[in-house]
Amino acid sequence: MHDSLAPEPEPLSHGLKQRHLTMLGLGGVIGAGLFVGSGAGIAVAGPGIVVSYLIAGALAMLVMRMLGEMSSAMPASGAFSVHAERALGRWAGFSVGWLYWFLLVVVLAVEATGAARIANGWAPGVPQWGWVLIFMVVFTVANLAAVKNFGEFEFWFAALKVGAIVLFLVLGVLAIVGWLPDTDPVGMANLTGQGGFLPNGWSGVVSGVLAVVFAFGGLEVVTIAAAESDDPARNVARAVRSAVWRILLFYVGSMLVIVTLLPWTSMKPGESPYVAVLDAIGVPGAGQIMNVVVFVALLSALNANLYGSSRMVFSLAERGEAPRGLLKVSGDGSAGGGVPRRAVLASVAFGFVSVLLNLKWPDSVFLYMLNAVGAVLLFVWALIAVSQLRLRRRIEREAPETLTLRMWGFPWLTWVALAAMAAVLVLMLCDDGARPQVLWSAAATAVVLGVAWVREMRTKRP
Repeated sequence: MHDSLAPEPEPLSHGLKQRHLTMLGLGGVIGAGLFVGSGAGIAVAGPGIVVSYLIAGALAMLVMRMLGEMSSAMPASGAFSVHAERALGRWAGFSVGWLYWFLLVVVLAVEATGAARIANGWAPGVPQWGWVLIFMVVFTVANLAAVKNFGEFEFWFAALKVGAIVLFLVLGVLAIVGWLPDTDPVGMANLTGQGGFLPNGWSGVVSGVLAVVFAFGGLEVVTIAAAESDDPARNVARAVRSAVWRILLFYVGSMLVIVTLLPWTSMKPGESPYVAVLDAIGVPGAGQIMNVVVFVALLSALNANLYGSSRMVFSLAERGEAPRGLLKVSGDGSAGGGVPRRAVLASVAFGFVSVLLNLKWPDSVFLYMLNAVGAVLLFVWALIAVSQLRLRRRIEREAPETLTLRMWGFPWLTWVALAAMAAVLVLMLCDDGARPQVLWSAAATAVVLGVAWVREMRTKRP
């Protein structure tokens, strides 16, 4: 366990700029979960999905604030894995690091397959597996090159997604007030009709929270990336501050536009509500436009997950929790070097295995893997909260000048966030569809904790 709170020097490059981090914070969380998955949330909560997103978004904001506080005080490429080790011991850093790495390389397969399915629709001559291979090769090369290349990729991907949402919000508001050609003001009919604002009551809102809370996963990559910027402490604080409010605006704002413009009963799970709105207000080729945006969102998430997983396993290797061979970095840590290439290749290899399992056995082997990471994000968030509770007092005692970003309402809001995570897990256990995710994720977590315990026992043995 680390005795000092001082940030340790990283052999990695410092090629990421503030604009890269800000866009990574915004883009990392805007994905297919919002553009397509939100339809399932609307189907169970009706217009109350706005409240569901507010609740889920508030929880994500609290987690990011905690993470921002610790990362600006102690920037590290392992971010919350390093914080957990400092707060709770080696077992915690090992467990949260490997669980998060496993989560990223499995989700990576879903993103690669989803993007390949869209590309296959545009160019059926190239088989789905061929597209997956192309994407994996392109992003492996991008991640093996200088970190600024990764930053540029993510910057433009995220800019396109953010631009698409802003345009959607502008068009939606104009349609609501009747300022677009051939549109009349819609009023409140869709918010209050078809069973009212909460057609399925508060239980519908709770179901909506379960449907959307995992869409906020991905924000954590900002704090991992901050260690590779020129001024980690200041940059991560600024990126976290700007990201959380804008994301809440994008998510809640676009949901409000959707349920105001269209009756919630017309939404179908698996179909994009964004396409339905664009069709309704007469945007030509809405389906194809949204396909392009979802395609970019999937590739952006794939790129970010490859980056995040490689840095996490590199950080684990630095602390002796992963094979030491993964520590080799290219060059000398200048803008053109400092890339942990073996860590990138190890993450790509496991990611590629996940993709092959997804293509070959999507309804058996891969489904079990996906269920095994289904609730892992909540376990990771819970460890972030517990780490922050332990480290805040220590930082105030030993290095108060590093607290440039503080958690709101400490410690009460941290406890509120932990209670909310526990409540989500209990609700998932009570839900027939979500229960397997909790049970499989708990089993995966138990295995990792078991390995961590065995390692602890070995090191304590004389």
